[in-house]
Amino acid sequence: MALALESGFPYLSVILLAPVLAAIAIVFIPREEKWVIKTVSAIAMLCVLALSIFVYLSYDYHAGGMQFREMVPWITDLGVSYSLGVDGISLPLMLLTGLIGFTAVYASWKVEHRVKEFFILLLILVSGVMGTFVTNDLFIFFLFYEVVVIPIYIMVIIWGSTKRVSKDYAGMKLTIYLLMGSAFLLVGIIAICVKAFYLTGTRSLDMAFLAQVQYPAGFQVTGFLLLGLGFTTLISMWPFHSWSPDGYAGAPTAVSMIHAGVLKKIGGYGLIRIGLFILPAGAKFWAPVIALLAVGNVVYAALICMAQKDLKYVIGYSSVSHMGYVLIGLAALNVVGVNGAVAQMFAHGVMAALFFAMVGNLYEKSHTREIPNLGGLAHQMPRLAIGFMLAGLASLGLPGLASFPAEFTIFVGAFKAYQIYTVLAISGVVFTAVYILRMLGNILFGPRLERWDKLPDLKGVELVPLLVLGSVLILVGFFPSLLMDVINSGVSSLMAQSGLSLMVGGGY
Repeated sequence: MALALESGFPYLSVILLAPVLAAIAIVFIPREEKWVIKTVSAIAMLCVLALSIFVYLSYDYHAGGMQFREMVPWITDLGVSYSLGVDGISLPLMLLTGLIGFTAVYASWKVEHRVKEFFILLLILVSGVMGTFVTNDLFIFFLFYEVVVIPIYIMVIIWGSTKRVSKDYAGMKLTIYLLMGSAFLLVGIIAICVKAFYLTGTRSLDMAFLAQVQYPAGFQVTGFLLLGLGFTTLISMWPFHSWSPDGYAGAPTAVSMIHAGVLKKIGGYGLIRIGLFILPAGAKFWAPVIALLAVGNVVYAALICMAQKDLKYVIGYSSVSHMGYVLIGLAALNVVGVNGAVAQMFAHGVMAALFFAMVGNLYEKSHTREIPNLGGLAHQMPRLAIGFMLAGLASLGLPGLASFPAEFTIFVGAFKAYQIYTVLAISGVVFTAVYILRMLGNILFGPRLERWDKLPDLKGVELVPLLVLGSVLILVGFFPSLLMDVINSGVSSLMAQSGLSLMVGGGY
């Protein structure tokens, strides 16, 4: 079976397998060689990031469609193929995974407990998340989704925190919710594939093929419900959100970064790539329900943030709130709204990863995440304060940072479909400004507290997450076309192929 290549070099396979190969190499490195283990991990993720940037910049968004395709038949009796490719929707999320995976290695540089196992699991986790974004086969997509769950559970229960909830509780709760979601997802995938075979006589799990099948409207409504229960649980849609903040709080820094930065985005990506693309009539039926629950995400979670004293819980519930913007953008079912949803997934991923990197660094040095115990840290840790400020201001949608064009695009797209819901969602911006500015004021500013004079500021490898993620927030904020042009090429094509732009009265 020869590997069919579109670009002449298997860029996506290298991006996908480099972390796995590094993990295998680490197996043979003595556990006492901690620096070597960390260096191998950093080199592997640098390779992933460099190739992700190359693919992103080489993508022809004027032509659009799937590019850098690779395909080899795998389980022919079921129509399963090792099929990879990226378009304007998956490309930003692939780049996001590379950015966060690379910075997560440096955010974990001070890990000393069972270093070998930690970095093996971290690399497998990154590869699993990456696989969901670059595959074009439903079976392979689900396989990578399941791969993600195992290392997250192990990393939380071994290296996690026990400040507010036990790490065992957080790890088990996170895993149960994700597995419950995957159960609904598996039933939906099987139903789609079996129905497609019944209608066409062809066994295939290729997403593009399945999108061309004319499923009955009733089947699409039921199928989208099954997929939606799986994906919206993963994206932590209210009221299926409670696992997420506990998971953040109990996880080590790198897992929190990947969890908030890219793991949740699998839910939003799946709703677009599988839900909207394959079952458009089901998407149209359930879109108003998703929009209503999205408002619950935005408003309810933002209000909960105001009562939190733990920094990780503030960011955790804030992440739930921001996913509401993604959901209402998707529910708009027009090109502008979905464009904004994908852009928000990218912007929020960078912002949340930076936030958790800063919180993790602070907790490692101060051994507290309680806001009332902190204050005046800008005096002792000015570089850490810059990281907090960049992430916080991006969270509240400050113009000039990446979240502003994403949120603005969502509101423009959603307003055409849901005026009242959109106005309520916009109120979340006000709530976000309140709790973010209050949090930043309480921990960074005010009088200098002498008990924190011993805390060293960011230095050396600790600066990598701030420099890389902070630069991306600013770059995309000032030049949003770098992101939006690519996304628009993918969303416009998908909406046209699915017929949703006609079903909802135009692409807006």
